[in-house]
Amino acid sequence: MGTSITVSQNSEAANECLDAINSRFSGSGIVASIEHHSNAKKFAFIRITTPPQHWLALAKWLYFDLDVNYCSMITGTHFPDGPDERGWEVAYHLLRQPISNQLPNTNTVYVAEKLDGKLIPMEFEVLIPLENNDSPTVPSVQQIWGGADWNEKETWDLVGIKFEGHENMHRVLNPHDSPEEFHPLQKQHKIRYHDHNEMYDDAQGFGRKPADEGRVK
Repeated sequence: MGTSITVSQNSEAANECLDAINSRFSGSGIVASIEHHSNAKKFAFIRITTPPQHWLALAKWLYFDLDVNYCSMITGTHFPDGPDERGWEVAYHLLRQPISNQLPNTNTVYVAEKLDGKLIPMEFEVLIPLENNDSPTVPSVQQIWGGADWNEKETWDLVGIKFEGHENMHRVLNPHDSPEEFHPLQKQHKIRYHDHNEMYDDAQGFGRKPADEGRVK
């Protein structure tokens, strides 16, 4: 695909996506808005906030009706001092890209400035606030976007948010024999520097340590 889409294409696609979302999910508690990046072109993207019970229906609709075909990243955040309705939050970062499966010995050439309709690339950010309790859970979308597979594993491993229906969930960054309820990005864990000086051992034997060694952060 040559060069880049124009600002007007981006704006047109964002408005069409926003209208479609509001038309389909009005009154459901799903809220969508158009936001803008802070880069030079300030391209628009769609931000959606959804209750967890509507996430799977929204995800399927995004995939099948808006052609959102790629899950690029998932993050989770713990807010232990947050309100009852937002003790945790999951953020899905999704993309719609003009990509098609090619038959052997064929190719498709896209010219960015000539794309229209659902072929115009668009970025989506989906935020899912979760209740402030000890068992944060959202439905898995592993079966919709292959890119969600590893990202959901990582988010559970680090933050402890469960993805209901995920197949083959397991540790991917922490040791496989980590304690069952240990998820280092939960705010109650104060592990930085605390009894972990070996993480600063110098491979060359100089034994350098940080100036604030011993502090619990």
